[in-house]
Amino acid sequence: MTRTSSDSGPLRIVIADDEPIIRLDLQNLLESLAYEVVASVGDGAAALEAVRQLLPDLAILDIRMPVMDGIDVARIMHKERLAPVLIITGYPEADLVHRAADAGVFYYLVKPYKPVDLMPAVEITLSRWSEFIARADEAHELEDRLETRKSVDRAKGILMDRYGLKEQEAFRRIQVQSMNTRKSMRDIAEAIIIAHSI
Repeated sequence: MTRTSSDSGPLRIVIADDEPIIRLDLQNLLESLAYEVVASVGDGAAALEAVRQLLPDLAILDIRMPVMDGIDVARIMHKERLAPVLIITGYPEADLVHRAADAGVFYYLVKPYKPVDLMPAVEITLSRWSEFIARADEAHELEDRLETRKSVDRAKGILMDRYGLKEQEAFRRIQVQSMNTRKSMRDIAEAIIIAHSI
């Protein structure tokens, strides 16, 4: 679930950096901005574990960390749709920026950054994540509709051939069966297709 800091309760954030002093400074700064740091860890594997267990609203990661780098963690988090990632790092090299973008990182902040830059970076990261989730959900819904339509069309064809029905009558039979059994039209259509193939 995605939200912004305007929702109830503070945003929950996991931070990961291999430098304890940097982690502490970042945590203090985030807390001064009314965010809640739910985990502060020193390597990428620990960051991924914390995110999977705590399900924060955001992860702020350094790139170069022991065990697993921040970009690899971001890639997994993006693929699993766990939380958005904001990279804060001292490495502004173009190849790292491109790797981060390919991994699904939504914001890249270079150290040393100004404290006033942090809140906009967090909010923009969350906003981009919300847009990504909405687009992904929409794409999934469209794909599901297309697959449903394909199944229903195929089932209609089977009913038309088997019972000599017109297309509208075949569609109506699938629709009525769906309502009577409280199953989706896709489920009914797929059952017809399976029964026909036996």
